[in-house]
Amino acid sequence: MTPARQTVSLPEIQLSYLEWNQGSEPLLLLHGLADHALVWSSLAEYLAESYHIIAPDLRGHGESSKPDDDYTFASAIADLEALMDHLGWSSAHIIGHSWTGKLAPIWAKQHPERFRSMVLVDPIFIWKMPSLLKVTFPLLYRVLPFLKGMGPFESYKDAEQKVRQLSQYQDWTPLQQQVFQASIEQKPDGSWGSKFTVAARDGTFEDVMLIAGLTVPIHIPTLFVQPEKGVNRQDWQLKPYKTYLKNLQVCQVPGNHWPFLVAPEEFNRTVEAFLEQQKEAFPLPDDVK
Repeated sequence: MTPARQTVSLPEIQLSYLEWNQGSEPLLLLHGLADHALVWSSLAEYLAESYHIIAPDLRGHGESSKPDDDYTFASAIADLEALMDHLGWSSAHIIGHSWTGKLAPIWAKQHPERFRSMVLVDPIFIWKMPSLLKVTFPLLYRVLPFLKGMGPFESYKDAEQKVRQLSQYQDWTPLQQQVFQASIEQKPDGSWGSKFTVAARDGTFEDVMLIAGLTVPIHIPTLFVQPEKGVNRQDWQLKPYKTYLKNLQVCQVPGNHWPFLVAPEEFNRTVEAFLEQQKEAFPLPDDVK
């Protein structure tokens, strides 16, 4: 099923999103830093018959607006609440990966009524980092694998050769190729680079590092997806989630930080099983079906 590309006009930006609209159960898919909505295409196609699925390009990413500043968690959450209001959704099952795996608990703490359930896919930097570490941000920008696809690259061929070395594109499957091609564009000077902007990188990363993701108990049914080769491999990394998420399941899946791109079949089945549990426990009202 080919998703429909839609755009909603918010007070400050245009928010672009993909929509798979066969089912009725609301499902919101949030990509990680430097990614875009299309990374969810395998999961969305797998679940499309049962769910009304929305995957936005968050501000600074993909086809959405790219303002010069204001990349806080607060702004991203406001965008998502406005999108849900536009859709007529009071609540949804919400899946977050990496950076949005931290955004989701922050949002859930503020507005738990928006969540029917929550899935966190290998989230990053859940703790608040000491402010002194801010001076190391430029170094992290250079070494973090998920930022190495930003470029600039001399040509499209050069970009493709280099990103094929990254973990999320390791097998160069048709899905991975499609995701890469949708992530890149030619710049005015003739070079090639990510649609994700430096301003979005810097602004988003600052909030990710300097704001704590879990600070109070959260009772929303939550699945923590732990890839075998992801960033959360040790018990101490899972401890804050087990401490604060009071209705938590942890499930291991094959693959790396991007299991939905490198091992999508098992990932899709894992998410489906969890969501089906929640549908049985919390059926939709008759007027939403």
